[in-house]
Amino acid sequence: MELPIRLSKESREPIYHQIENQIKALIAGGQLPAGTALPSIRAISKDLEVSVITTRRAYQDLERQGFIRTTQGKGTFVAEVDEGIKEQVKTSTVYEALEKAIETAIRHDYTITQIEDIFKQIITDKKKRGEK
Repeated sequence: MELPIRLSKESREPIYHQIENQIKALIAGGQLPAGTALPSIRAISKDLEVSVITTRRAYQDLERQGFIRTTQGKGTFVAEVDEGIKEQVKTSTVYEALEKAIETAIRHDYTITQIEDIFKQIITDKKKRGEK
C-alpha cells in the first residue's frame, strides 16, 4: 500500500512533521479507517525517499498521540481515534492550508480585499462544478 503523501523539500516544516500531519489528515478524513495496515517504516521511507530515522520519528509521534498502533511481528495499524480528535485535526489542517495560501498571496503583494475576492471566486467556481 502506498500512501498519498507529498513532501515539500522547500518547506520550513520538517519532513517527519509533514509525514505525520498528512497521515493524521488521511485518518481524520476517513481515507485510512481504524484497523488499516500501514506500510512498514522501511517501505514508506523508500517510497518517499527519506531516511528510516525520519519515518520512524513520524510513526513514533503518531503512536504517542494515539493515531496508530504497532503490534510486534504484525505491523502498524490505524488506531480507533475519537471523532472529536478527528474533527480537531480536520479543522486545523484546513486552517493551516488557508493560512499558508493567504501568506503566499501577501508575499505576492495581494491585499486582503484581493485575497477575499480570489477566495469568493474559487468558491463560486466549485459551486458551478457541483462540488460540495
